[in-house]
Amino acid sequence: MRIRIVDAFTDRPFAGNPAGVLLLDDVFPDDDWLQNVAMEVNHAETAFTHRLPEGGEADWALRWFTPVTEVAMCGHATLATAHVLHTTGAHEGPVRFATRSGVLIATPGADGSLTLDFPTAPLTPVDVPAGVAEALGAAPVAAFDTGPNVGDLLVELADEKTVLTLSPDHRALGAYSARGVIATARADDPSRGYDFVSRCFFPNVGIDEDPVTGSAHTALAPHWSARLGRDDLTGLQASRRTGLVRTGLRGERTLLTGFAVTVVDGELRA
Repeated sequence: MRIRIVDAFTDRPFAGNPAGVLLLDDVFPDDDWLQNVAMEVNHAETAFTHRLPEGGEADWALRWFTPVTEVAMCGHATLATAHVLHTTGAHEGPVRFATRSGVLIATPGADGSLTLDFPTAPLTPVDVPAGVAEALGAAPVAAFDTGPNVGDLLVELADEKTVLTLSPDHRALGAYSARGVIATARADDPSRGYDFVSRCFFPNVGIDEDPVTGSAHTALAPHWSARLGRDDLTGLQASRRTGLVRTGLRGERTLLTGFAVTVVDGELRA
Protein backbone atom coordinates (compact mmCIF):
# COMPACT_ATOMS: atom_id res chain seq x y z
CA MET A 1 0.00 0.00 0.00
CA ARG A 2 1.04 3.62 -0.40
CA ILE A 3 2.66 5.36 2.54
CA ARG A 4 3.36 9.06 2.71
CA ILE A 5 5.37 11.30 5.01
CA VAL A 6 3.79 14.74 5.36
CA ASP A 7 5.25 17.77 7.13
CA ALA A 8 2.35 19.48 8.92
CA PHE A 9 1.91 23.04 10.16
CA THR A 10 4.43 24.32 7.64
CA ASP A 11 4.44 25.45 4.02
CA ARG A 12 7.92 24.12 3.24
CA PRO A 13 9.61 20.71 3.43
CA PHE A 14 11.76 19.70 6.40
CA ALA A 15 9.94 21.95 8.85
CA GLY A 16 6.80 21.56 10.93
CA ASN A 17 5.95 18.11 12.27
CA PRO A 18 6.33 15.00 10.07
CA ALA A 19 3.64 12.32 10.18
CA GLY A 20 3.20 9.03 8.41
CA VAL A 21 -0.15 8.64 6.60
CA LEU A 22 -1.65 5.39 5.31
CA LEU A 23 -4.98 5.20 3.46
CA LEU A 24 -6.34 1.72 4.15
CA ASP A 25 -8.76 -0.21 1.93
CA ASP A 26 -11.52 -0.89 4.45
CA VAL A 27 -11.10 -1.86 8.12
CA PHE A 28 -8.13 -1.37 10.43
CA PRO A 29 -5.66 -4.28 10.57
CA ASP A 30 -4.80 -5.68 13.99
CA ASP A 31 -3.27 -3.32 16.52
CA ASP A 32 0.13 -5.05 16.55
CA TRP A 33 0.56 -4.38 12.82
CA LEU A 34 -0.48 -0.74 13.21
CA GLN A 35 1.97 -0.30 16.08
CA ASN A 36 4.79 -1.98 14.15
CA VAL A 37 4.26 0.32 11.17
CA ALA A 38 4.32 3.36 13.46
CA MET A 39 7.52 2.07 15.07
CA GLU A 40 9.06 1.60 11.61
CA VAL A 41 8.04 5.10 10.47
CA ASN A 42 9.44 6.40 13.78
CA HIS A 43 7.90 9.85 13.60
CA ALA A 44 5.90 11.41 16.42
CA GLU A 45 2.69 10.05 14.87
CA THR A 46 1.56 7.75 12.10
CA ALA A 47 -2.08 8.10 11.01
CA PHE A 48 -4.20 5.25 9.66
CA THR A 49 -7.52 5.98 7.98
CA HIS A 50 -10.17 4.19 5.95
CA ARG A 51 -13.37 5.30 4.27
CA LEU A 52 -16.69 4.81 6.08
CA PRO A 53 -20.07 3.99 4.47
CA GLU A 54 -21.99 6.99 3.18
CA GLY A 55 -24.78 8.49 5.25
CA GLY A 56 -23.08 8.30 8.64
CA GLU A 57 -21.81 11.05 10.93
CA ALA A 58 -18.26 10.72 9.58
CA ASP A 59 -16.58 10.12 6.23
CA TRP A 60 -13.35 8.40 7.35
CA ALA A 61 -12.22 6.49 10.44
CA LEU A 62 -8.89 7.71 11.84
CA ARG A 63 -6.40 6.41 14.40
CA TRP A 64 -3.00 7.72 15.48
CA PHE A 65 0.04 5.85 16.82
CA THR A 66 3.35 7.08 18.18
CA PRO A 67 6.31 4.67 17.91
CA VAL A 68 5.25 3.16 21.24
CA THR A 69 1.48 3.62 21.75
CA GLU A 70 -1.89 4.70 20.37
CA VAL A 71 -3.06 8.20 21.35
CA ALA A 72 -6.52 9.70 21.81
CA MET A 73 -5.92 12.91 19.86
CA CYS A 74 -3.36 14.23 17.38
CA GLY A 75 -3.61 17.50 15.48
CA HIS A 76 -0.66 17.41 13.12
CA ALA A 77 -1.34 13.86 11.88
CA THR A 78 -5.00 14.79 11.30
CA LEU A 79 -3.86 17.79 9.25
CA ALA A 80 -1.44 15.52 7.36
CA THR A 81 -4.20 12.98 6.66
CA ALA A 82 -6.60 15.63 5.38
CA HIS A 83 -3.79 16.97 3.17
CA VAL A 84 -3.26 13.53 1.62
CA LEU A 85 -6.99 13.00 1.06
CA HIS A 86 -7.34 16.32 -0.72
CA THR A 87 -4.11 16.27 -2.75
CA THR A 88 -4.76 12.72 -4.02
CA GLY A 89 -8.41 13.34 -4.85
CA ALA A 90 -9.60 10.73 -2.34
CA HIS A 91 -11.90 13.32 -0.76
CA GLU A 92 -13.21 16.77 -1.68
CA GLY A 93 -14.39 19.53 0.64
CA PRO A 94 -14.65 19.24 4.43
CA VAL A 95 -13.77 15.79 5.73
CA ARG A 96 -15.26 14.32 8.93
CA PHE A 97 -13.04 11.89 10.85
CA ALA A 98 -14.41 9.40 13.39
CA THR A 99 -11.81 9.22 16.18
CA ARG A 100 -11.39 8.34 19.84
CA SER A 101 -11.97 12.06 20.52
CA GLY A 102 -15.26 12.19 18.62
CA VAL A 103 -15.88 13.51 15.13
CA LEU A 104 -13.14 15.91 14.02
CA ILE A 105 -13.59 18.03 10.89
CA ALA A 106 -10.88 19.32 8.52
CA THR A 107 -11.90 22.06 6.09
CA PRO A 108 -9.71 23.17 3.16
CA GLY A 109 -9.15 26.89 2.62
CA ALA A 110 -8.83 28.81 -0.63
CA ASP A 111 -5.17 29.53 0.18
CA GLY A 112 -4.30 25.84 0.46
CA SER A 113 -4.46 25.75 4.25
CA LEU A 114 -6.53 23.31 6.28
CA THR A 115 -8.56 24.14 9.38
CA LEU A 116 -9.19 21.51 12.02
CA ASP A 117 -12.22 21.70 14.32
CA PHE A 118 -11.19 20.16 17.66
CA PRO A 119 -12.66 20.15 21.17
CA THR A 120 -11.29 22.92 23.38
CA ALA A 121 -9.26 21.53 26.27
CA PRO A 122 -10.73 22.29 29.70
CA LEU A 123 -8.08 24.12 31.72
CA THR A 124 -7.98 23.66 35.48
CA PRO A 125 -5.50 25.75 37.51
CA VAL A 126 -3.28 23.59 39.72
CA ASP A 127 -0.42 24.23 42.08
CA VAL A 128 2.95 23.93 40.39
CA PRO A 129 3.98 20.37 41.30
CA ALA A 130 7.09 19.97 43.40
CA GLY A 131 10.06 19.11 41.20
CA VAL A 132 8.69 20.51 37.94
CA ALA A 133 10.98 23.55 38.00
CA GLU A 134 14.02 21.32 38.47
CA ALA A 135 12.95 18.86 35.74
CA LEU A 136 12.09 21.65 33.31
CA GLY A 137 15.04 23.87 34.13
CA ALA A 138 12.86 26.95 34.78
CA ALA A 139 10.32 28.02 37.38
CA PRO A 140 6.70 28.17 36.11
CA VAL A 141 4.59 31.19 37.01
CA ALA A 142 1.36 29.16 36.62
CA ALA A 143 0.29 25.57 35.91
CA PHE A 144 -2.87 23.96 34.50
CA ASP A 145 -4.30 20.51 33.98
CA THR A 146 -5.47 20.18 30.34
CA GLY A 147 -8.09 17.45 30.75
CA PRO A 148 -8.34 13.87 29.45
CA ASN A 149 -8.11 14.46 25.68
CA VAL A 150 -4.81 16.35 25.83
CA GLY A 151 -3.44 14.85 29.04
CA ASP A 152 -0.62 17.33 29.63
CA LEU A 153 0.53 19.69 32.33
CA LEU A 154 0.53 23.21 30.84
CA VAL A 155 3.03 25.57 32.47
CA GLU A 156 3.43 29.26 31.74
CA LEU A 157 6.98 30.60 31.99
CA ALA A 158 8.26 34.11 32.54
CA ASP A 159 9.13 35.03 28.96
CA GLU A 160 9.88 33.80 25.46
CA LYS A 161 13.63 33.47 26.03
CA THR A 162 13.03 31.12 28.94
CA VAL A 163 10.96 28.82 26.73
CA LEU A 164 13.48 28.91 23.89
CA THR A 165 16.44 28.03 26.10
CA LEU A 166 14.90 25.15 28.05
CA SER A 167 17.01 22.01 28.34
CA PRO A 168 14.79 19.73 30.43
CA ASP A 169 15.29 16.35 32.02
CA HIS A 170 12.83 14.51 29.78
CA ARG A 171 12.60 11.39 31.92
CA ALA A 172 11.80 13.42 35.01
CA LEU A 173 9.03 15.33 33.21
CA GLY A 174 7.13 12.11 32.65
CA ALA A 175 6.07 12.02 36.32
CA TYR A 176 3.76 15.03 36.06
CA SER A 177 1.02 14.09 33.57
CA ALA A 178 -0.33 11.34 31.34
CA ARG A 179 1.53 12.51 28.23
CA GLY A 180 3.97 15.26 29.19
CA VAL A 181 4.47 18.99 29.68
CA ILE A 182 3.59 22.01 27.52
CA ALA A 183 5.80 25.03 28.27
CA THR A 184 4.61 28.40 26.99
CA ALA A 185 5.11 32.16 27.24
CA ARG A 186 3.82 35.34 25.65
CA ALA A 187 5.69 36.43 22.53
CA ASP A 188 8.23 39.16 23.16
CA ASP A 189 7.40 40.91 19.88
CA PRO A 190 4.02 40.07 18.25
CA SER A 191 5.03 42.03 15.14
CA ARG A 192 7.16 39.00 14.23
CA GLY A 193 3.98 37.12 13.34
CA TYR A 194 3.06 35.14 16.45
CA ASP A 195 1.39 35.90 19.78
CA PHE A 196 2.80 33.16 21.99
CA VAL A 197 5.50 30.49 21.94
CA SER A 198 5.48 26.93 23.17
CA ARG A 199 7.53 23.76 23.41
CA CYS A 200 6.08 20.30 24.10
CA PHE A 201 7.81 17.42 25.88
CA PHE A 202 6.04 14.03 25.81
CA PRO A 203 8.32 11.34 27.26
CA ASN A 204 5.41 9.10 28.29
CA VAL A 205 4.49 8.42 24.65
CA GLY A 206 8.07 8.09 23.40
CA ILE A 207 8.54 11.69 22.18
CA ASP A 208 11.12 13.73 24.08
CA GLU A 209 10.19 16.92 22.20
CA ASP A 210 7.39 17.13 19.65
CA PRO A 211 8.13 19.47 16.72
CA VAL A 212 4.60 20.98 16.38
CA THR A 213 1.61 19.79 18.40
CA GLY A 214 -1.91 20.56 17.23
CA SER A 215 -3.60 19.00 20.26
CA ALA A 216 -1.55 21.16 22.63
CA HIS A 217 -2.96 24.25 20.93
CA THR A 218 -6.47 23.28 22.02
CA ALA A 219 -5.18 24.15 25.50
CA LEU A 220 -2.88 27.00 24.46
CA ALA A 221 -5.73 28.75 22.59
CA PRO A 222 -8.02 29.25 25.62
CA HIS A 223 -5.05 30.03 27.85
CA TRP A 224 -3.71 32.85 25.68
CA SER A 225 -7.06 34.09 24.39
CA ALA A 226 -8.06 34.77 28.00
CA ARG A 227 -4.83 36.66 28.66
CA LEU A 228 -4.58 38.57 25.40
CA GLY A 229 -8.30 39.29 24.95
CA ARG A 230 -8.57 37.92 21.40
CA ASP A 231 -10.13 34.74 20.05
CA ASP A 232 -7.87 34.48 16.99
CA LEU A 233 -4.14 34.07 17.64
CA THR A 234 -1.00 32.55 16.13
CA GLY A 235 1.33 30.30 18.07
CA LEU A 236 4.94 29.50 17.28
CA GLN A 237 6.07 26.09 18.48
CA ALA A 238 9.76 26.74 18.94
CA SER A 239 11.21 23.29 18.35
CA ARG A 240 14.27 22.85 16.15
CA ARG A 241 11.98 22.38 13.11
CA THR A 242 9.46 25.07 14.23
CA GLY A 243 5.92 25.54 13.00
CA LEU A 244 3.04 28.01 13.12
CA VAL A 245 -0.49 27.20 14.26
CA ARG A 246 -3.31 29.72 13.82
CA THR A 247 -5.87 29.23 16.59
CA GLY A 248 -9.49 30.33 16.75
CA LEU A 249 -11.28 29.89 20.06
CA ARG A 250 -14.97 29.14 19.48
CA GLY A 251 -16.23 28.23 22.93
CA GLU A 252 -16.14 24.47 23.34
CA ARG A 253 -14.38 24.10 19.97
CA THR A 254 -10.97 25.33 18.86
CA LEU A 255 -10.00 25.87 15.21
CA LEU A 256 -6.42 25.00 14.26
CA THR A 257 -5.22 26.23 10.87
CA GLY A 258 -2.01 25.39 9.06
CA PHE A 259 -0.41 24.14 5.87
CA ALA A 260 1.12 20.77 5.00
CA VAL A 261 3.64 19.44 2.48
CA THR A 262 4.12 15.85 1.26
CA VAL A 263 7.83 15.00 1.32
CA VAL A 264 7.79 11.21 0.77
CA ASP A 265 5.39 9.11 -1.31
CA GLY A 266 6.33 5.44 -1.30
CA GLU A 267 5.18 1.84 -1.02
CA LEU A 268 4.83 -0.17 2.17
CA ARG A 269 5.71 -3.81 1.46
CA ALA A 270 5.17 -5.40 4.90
